[in-house]
Amino acid sequence: MDNKVDIFDTTLRDGEQVPGCGLNKEEKIIIARALEGLGVDVIEAGFPISSPGDFESVRAIAENIKNPTVCALSRAVEKDIETAADAIKRAARPRIHTGLGTSDQHIFTKLKSTREKVIERGVAAVKLARKFVEDVEFYAEDAGRTDNEYLAQVIQAVVKAGATVVNIPDTTGYCLPEEYGQKIKYLVDHVDGIENVTISTHCHNDLGLATANSIAGVQNGARQIECTINGCGERAGNTSLEEVVMIMRKHRWLPYTTNIVTEQLNPISRLVSKTMGMPVQPNKAIVGANAFAHSSGIHQDGVIKNRENYEIMDPKEVGVDESSIVLTARSGRAALSYRIKKLGIEVPAEESDTIYEKFLELADRIKLVSDQDLKELLSQNLATSSH
Repeated sequence: MDNKVDIFDTTLRDGEQVPGCGLNKEEKIIIARALEGLGVDVIEAGFPISSPGDFESVRAIAENIKNPTVCALSRAVEKDIETAADAIKRAARPRIHTGLGTSDQHIFTKLKSTREKVIERGVAAVKLARKFVEDVEFYAEDAGRTDNEYLAQVIQAVVKAGATVVNIPDTTGYCLPEEYGQKIKYLVDHVDGIENVTISTHCHNDLGLATANSIAGVQNGARQIECTINGCGERAGNTSLEEVVMIMRKHRWLPYTTNIVTEQLNPISRLVSKTMGMPVQPNKAIVGANAFAHSSGIHQDGVIKNRENYEIMDPKEVGVDESSIVLTARSGRAALSYRIKKLGIEVPAEESDTIYEKFLELADRIKLVSDQDLKELLSQNLATSSH
């Protein structure tokens, strides 16, 4: 089995569904170009039937993007599929993404249908989409809560109907990694012809397990991960693109590769955060402001001696200039000397104890000591400062 994992970015579709984070056409094109530069394989550009503005955005992205596949979402409804096909008809690599709910919860309470009718609708949707494009992805919404035997029947039927990608969403973020991995493995073992299509993961983060579930999916045979920049998305968000990519990159024993240019991760994270008006939490893995910041004395001393004592990634790998040694009351002498040296100031050995004590007093008072604070402290307390 090929170990290349396709990265399917849905920032412009699922990510944009966050209340108050809607994007206009120009903003979507800017992000789509950045995603192309990042090296994603598929850009889900939007849901064309949902509004005239979204239709126009998807059409504009289809016309402007050359390398990635441009994908449009639709429900398993004729008009949706025709509108999606119209929006992406000028794409260099068009894909229609269609589907419907497969869990009993969705079938009986949302669709008010039967298991048999859901399979019929899924097959009809895939066949119709195939009339417009060769690349059709089918999503089994709420697959996470669908029993495996019935899910395999649905997937078998849509693969036979011509789906090229089958998406197994954990729509509610309910699954545990082992359970989700086993679901993918069940399909690999029970669906005829599954080896000729791509299995895709689409995990939500309601219980904080989206990244772990996506990796478990790949370990069991999935070869596409659907994710968003900064993990933005409905409710608690989607799988975070930067997390899955760096997990596969850092765990050398995992044989998986992606086309992602990781040095672009930090710049695109900032672009999406700023454009959507959605701040990234400081302790967010990989792209948070504190991801490469150290403030405890023990950690600072270890990092100054050898970065790998407390960092498994080189900040430059993800587009961050350097680690930051943050000065607080928890900082030790090593960190203080390091930051003073970076300012190009010499502290005579006999004055270092006094400076350190003054520094701790200041840090207790103002919490975070900036370079400017440090300069003022030194100019006020170094005996040589009058020269």
